Amino acid sequence: MALHAWLGTGNLPEAERELERLMANANASESLCVGAAEVYLASAGPEAARKVLVALVARCRAGGAAAAVRVVTKVVDCGIGSPGRARAIGELVSDERVVALFDGPANTSHRGAMHTLLWNCGFEHFNAKNYDICADLFETSMLYLSREEGSRVRRAQCLRVLAVCYLALQRLDRAHEFVDEADKIKIHLQKNDEDEAIKQIKTMMGCIDFNPAFLMLTTHEAIACKAVRVAVASLTFLLGLYSAGKPMPEREVTVLRTLIELLRREQGTEDEILKYLRRAKLRMSDLGVEGFFGNGPVGARELNWFAGNCWNMGRRVAKEQKYDLSAEFFELAAEFFGGASNDEGDGNHPTLCKALIMSVTSMLKAEELNNSPLLDSDVKKGVEMLSRAGKLLPSIWPSGSVASDQAEANIFLFLHTFYSYQLLDRMDTSAHPQQLQLVKNFASSKACTPSHLLVLGKAASEGTPPNLLVAEFSLKASIKTALASHSPNYRVISAALRNLACLAGLQDLSGSKSDAVYDVYRQAYQIVVGLREGEYPCEEGQWLAVSAWNKSYLARRLNQASVGIKWMKMGLDLSRHVESMKKYTADMEQCLEYFQKMIHSEAGEHALLGKNPDECSQQEGAPSTSMSGSMSQPVLV
Repeated sequence: MALHAWLGTGNLPEAERELERLMANANASESLCVGAAEVYLASAGPEAARKVLVALVARCRAGGAAAAVRVVTKVVDCGIGSPGRARAIGELVSDERVVALFDGPANTSHRGAMHTLLWNCGFEHFNAKNYDICADLFETSMLYLSREEGSRVRRAQCLRVLAVCYLALQRLDRAHEFVDEADKIKIHLQKNDEDEAIKQIKTMMGCIDFNPAFLMLTTHEAIACKAVRVAVASLTFLLGLYSAGKPMPEREVTVLRTLIELLRREQGTEDEILKYLRRAKLRMSDLGVEGFFGNGPVGARELNWFAGNCWNMGRRVAKEQKYDLSAEFFELAAEFFGGASNDEGDGNHPTLCKALIMSVTSMLKAEELNNSPLLDSDVKKGVEMLSRAGKLLPSIWPSGSVASDQAEANIFLFLHTFYSYQLLDRMDTSAHPQQLQLVKNFASSKACTPSHLLVLGKAASEGTPPNLLVAEFSLKASIKTALASHSPNYRVISAALRNLACLAGLQDLSGSKSDAVYDVYRQAYQIVVGLREGEYPCEEGQWLAVSAWNKSYLARRLNQASVGIKWMKMGLDLSRHVESMKKYTADMEQCLEYFQKMIHSEAGEHALLGKNPDECSQQEGAPSTSMSGSMSQPVLV
């Protein structure tokens, strides 16, 4: 009661004298003395612990070891974060009189408790990289280990950790004292001999006293020595030890994250990174999202780290045209983003959608680059991924009016349409109506641009077989939307006109649209007439004029004089509005005039015979249209 009273008033000197009187009282029990010492230390702090513990050693005979453990525990509970307090504990328990209390088989459990207490204190400072302090604590903890067989594993652990500590302190002479087969790893690391260090790790794993925690220590030391290969090897070996219900020094997700982060620092490790990301995805499937990544904000951060790194790796290898790898990285990113919850990832909707689209994009890019057709199973998987992405497309449209965000959303909407079209093209022609509806839906969206429609039109016209309906719709829509804009892009318009003209020619040959080609040229002429000089791309204008003029040659060969004259006039009219063609205009006019006179002359002769001029064939001596550059040759090159 008196001790409590003095402590309550803050009078520590009087409280200390009261404790000394209690210790000197032979009638006071040992448990009462120990309890009073704990109360006193709670107020006086660890600085008074040495004096109190020495007094207890003198007072307690039968229960001295238990009393010492209780006093040291109380000191540790008061905090050992500061180097001064840690050293005080080391000095306290290394006193010979204190160590002597733990002799004898009856104190085995108390000896183990003291060793564990000191080991934990040392490990706390080891993690804080206070290697000099933790080395003292680890050495002191060995005073409480017997030389019996049962303590051999714990003694080996202490020796290994002490070797690491002294190597970190560059005290190689002291480190050598604690080196055994396992600790040769650190020596090899100091010598930059990574191959030997990895061999020693394998040797260490075969020791009878091996503990997986050694691999974590080795990894930390390898990272500190910038020996990435050794750290990767150590973590790889550690991953091989994980199994259900087996206690490990670190969570599996942490080991995988560290391993992937280390591999990212090295060149050419994409395949290895992909392997461990696949493992993370498999473990997520086996254990569940929370079971593998953890609960709450910590688990969410882990999951997002893996998802984000899959996305970043996909982008990185795609830039290097390693599309096979990027397809898998983006697919894994989609799996991780989608694993956030059962409703497709909540706030991760936009990135999940983009990852799915990018995975299919990379898949088809790889097919094109490697010139190896996709398997039917891959086509089916791609269709399923784009179908899943299609449900999430509204989520990628930005809520604000930031131009860059809208442009990115436009790109992904187009990619979804384009590659959906491509995969449908792998099916039979029954998919053609679906393709047309797909393109029409995209054309009606605000993401659609004339350039997008031009690309879709070209893809449709180059398919096997081509989808002429989609091609015609896309190209015409491209021209229409481009002309309707405030600043028409005539390079897009000219390219669409050229492709439409070739497409119409294709349909002409099939006999479906007799005037389709001419209608395209007439539309082109109406566009060119209203433009300033140079506004329409020169090379495209030249192509229109030359190709129109040359079509008269085919008409003449088919004995269609009126059609030939029509095309010659179109070529001539177009050439008058193309700067690079004006030097040919005079010759073209003379050629047209000569051809018309020839036709009129032939028409008169055939009128007497009752024939149509268009039915005439080239007679011997008539002007030739298959020439090398004479007046009668309408072909331009």
